[in-house]
Amino acid sequence: MEARSTGEPRLLLMHGLEGTVRSHYVAPFFEEADRRGWAADLLIFRGCGTELNRAPRFYHSGETTDLGFVLDRLLEEDTHAAIVLAGVSLGGNVLLKFLGERAGTLPPQIAAAAAISVPYDLERGARFISQGFSRVYDRHFLSTLREKAVRKLDRYPELFDRDRLQEARTIFQFDDAVTAPVHGFRDAHDYYARSSSLHWIAAIRTPTFLLSAVDDPFLPPEVLTEVRKLAAGNPNLSLEFTQRGGHVGFVSGPWPWRASYYAERRACEFLGEVLDARHLAVGA
Repeated sequence: MEARSTGEPRLLLMHGLEGTVRSHYVAPFFEEADRRGWAADLLIFRGCGTELNRAPRFYHSGETTDLGFVLDRLLEEDTHAAIVLAGVSLGGNVLLKFLGERAGTLPPQIAAAAAISVPYDLERGARFISQGFSRVYDRHFLSTLREKAVRKLDRYPELFDRDRLQEARTIFQFDDAVTAPVHGFRDAHDYYARSSSLHWIAAIRTPTFLLSAVDDPFLPPEVLTEVRKLAAGNPNLSLEFTQRGGHVGFVSGPWPWRASYYAERRACEFLGEVLDARHLAVGA
């Protein structure tokens, strides 16, 4: 979707791990934006588009410079547009880390943010997903990540250890063998510690909505308890942690072809409320 006119609000969405333009939440988010008269853009992380990126690097949960680059580009194109941000899963972690890192220095056009099913603590999330039923997701993501890593190694043979990649059986082991060395971290522990949004949310100054489910198979429930405690001291954060909803689920409705996408609707409601309040404040 493209902006219809100068100055109208604009939504920038970030997808989750191994997401694409076809991820199930992208169309509902864009439909919500269109219904509200907003323009909308999707930041597709490196290697998640139609071809593998050419640089000797990938995307990862703590990589925020690409988000900063895209925002600068959007602001250059339309300096008057209010921008709202949304991130799903990994994209939500990137978003929250970005907001915390740049608290106090963000341009005033950045009005609000919403993050859904964020893996706030990456190490505990990686350990959790490798156990029990959650291993289904671990294996699924590992298969696509490994395939991309092999292709990258064909172009850059010295980028990381091929044997360690082949030996990886979990996301944690993949991050230890590939993600960490490629992006300048000592190991997976260092990568997770420096990239987890749990360490950044207390600093956020942008109005931000956090939606998660206690039964999220990607994260132990006690992490959400810690997020609640941190958020209690930050009036810029609004939380909605439901008992059910899974990971980026929150889908309801009597028929699959008439599904109701609660997360996308609720996130855009929050973003719209902040935009409305800003508009009234300017007009006062």
